Amino acid sequence: MARNKAKIYIIDTNVILHDHQCIFKFDEHDVVLPITVLEELDKFKRGSDQLNFQAREFVRLLDDLVKDDLFNGGLSLGPDKGKLKIETGKPFSDKLKVSFKEDIADHRILSIAEYVRDNNAGRKVALITKDINLRMKAKSLGIDSEDYKNDKVTNLEMFDRGVNIKDNCEDALIAALYENKFLDAGAVSFEEPPKANDYFIFKGPNTSALVRFNNEAVRYERVDKVNAYGIKPRNAEQTFLLNALFNPDIQLVAVTGKAGTGKTLLALAAALAQHNIYQQIMLARPIVALSNRDIGFLPGDADEKIRPYMQPLFDNLTVIKHCHNPRSVESTRIEEMEKEERLVIAALAYIRGRSLSNTYFIIDEAQNLTPHEIKTIITRAGEGTKMIFTGDLHQIDSPYLDQQSNGLAYLSDRMKGQNIFAHVNLVKGERSYLAELASDLL
Repeated sequence: MARNKAKIYIIDTNVILHDHQCIFKFDEHDVVLPITVLEELDKFKRGSDQLNFQAREFVRLLDDLVKDDLFNGGLSLGPDKGKLKIETGKPFSDKLKVSFKEDIADHRILSIAEYVRDNNAGRKVALITKDINLRMKAKSLGIDSEDYKNDKVTNLEMFDRGVNIKDNCEDALIAALYENKFLDAGAVSFEEPPKANDYFIFKGPNTSALVRFNNEAVRYERVDKVNAYGIKPRNAEQTFLLNALFNPDIQLVAVTGKAGTGKTLLALAAALAQHNIYQQIMLARPIVALSNRDIGFLPGDADEKIRPYMQPLFDNLTVIKHCHNPRSVESTRIEEMEKEERLVIAALAYIRGRSLSNTYFIIDEAQNLTPHEIKTIITRAGEGTKMIFTGDLHQIDSPYLDQQSNGLAYLSDRMKGQNIFAHVNLVKGERSYLAELASDLL
């Protein structure tokens, strides 16, 4: 492509903190890095959070690329790639001064974007940022602005629909399922071939059956209702979820659904029911600071600071305990596992960097993780480890993630069809009628 046809993308700090390799994701188009972004990244280099990791990795990457060309004509990012250029600060235009009086980082980035646009007539120039407000500010100045789309999920249908239903099945076919526990794939026809570990309800005139598609055996297998450490499934989706959680061949499970559908409760109950298979059960969730304040403002030591964030996980454990007599074997086992640290509830930041072998690992609130964070966690899995990611795509707390760009959606979209992966979307709330009504209407 001719250089005057290549687009120019100006990268905001939050894009780098989302994906430190973002500069290589724009194909043959040129990338401009405002000098202000480097100043902002410097503030993020220290710390143990994922943002700090992304900042450090990008600075290292940039250090490997550093040449004088970065400040002049630009440095090639590789074969079939565009150029990377660092643009120094520019004076505020009269229009920018009138619109935005404060001299802050966002406005300095806008001044550079305005300069790049005005000095590259005939080429498309766009500011790439995950900050919606900054996108609006850019557009008010006549500067094109877009979200970072490289890891966005385009098909969200899987997160809205309930159970897959196959109608008009013959009663004889369903009877064969109950007798033999499976059917060859050729016995049932679909417009689109099913993927590995897809779940269905086969409905006939007088009967029905719950089934899973086993891609390796190329057959449909009957799914039976099972209890998990005193917790009983209340609908078909929960039955499907327990089937995936108990299946040793499915090592990675994504569970989506609104609040009160039983995502975390069933995952924890299934973990406890398999306590003799795994050496350790771990539950973790990311800490998303409240009102943009770090947890440091909370009183107490580290454990006391994170306790409020972890409380929902302890609440689910309490629900399971209440299903059993306090003196029962089940209750005693839970207490012993906690004392021996075979059952651990912790902040996700405390898990980072560990290698997890023979572990049943539940990651709650995974919709608040970036795709890169999801990848980082899964790559910690050692032999015999099973990972379960749960979350509600309608309750994203991170200001730079949405339903299309969060890690849970990305995981479900990229891993579908793999034999070791299953995704179950829970639709019906089972907490209470009040909770169900509030989730639907408010």
